[in-house]
Amino acid sequence: MKFCSACANPVEHTVPPGDNRLRYVCTSCNAIHYENPRVVCGCVPEWEDKILLCRRAIEPRYGLWTLPAGFMENGETTAEAGVRETLEEANARVEPLELFSLIDIPYLDQIYMLYRATLLDLDYSAGSESLEVELFEETQIPWEQLAFPAITKTLAWYFADRKDDAFKLHTGAIRGRAKPR
Repeated sequence: MKFCSACANPVEHTVPPGDNRLRYVCTSCNAIHYENPRVVCGCVPEWEDKILLCRRAIEPRYGLWTLPAGFMENGETTAEAGVRETLEEANARVEPLELFSLIDIPYLDQIYMLYRATLLDLDYSAGSESLEVELFEETQIPWEQLAFPAITKTLAWYFADRKDDAFKLHTGAIRGRAKPR
């Protein structure tokens, strides 16, 4: 960040009084510009013994498979964001069940929140961010072609819980390289 979004004057990267982290602070109006994690919301859409996956038509990870998910928008709940992303990426209507996985990814400044959800019908198709959309049985999941570690972890938890016939909330973190500041 180079300029203040409030007054358009330059900002400096400094620790504001009373804080303990570097922030962008306007040199003119003293506005503090906080940078916070981005929330990725999505669904694990279920139909009988199958899960709906989307093959990405965008970067990052173009051509790889993922659960329908994306960044939460202002003014919506995490469940609403998951339902919206499922509709946008897979043209699929779902009924969210419960929050299933919450995964922190500190090196990317992201938090994944994925809900189990029931597909309401089989009227789905690739949205603008998907090359194709397909229902997979557990034995058909393209594990080596999954786009993101959070999706791999969520699906592994899902199939383990399904085997035990007891779904629960899973939490964890994916640690990676330190993000340069």
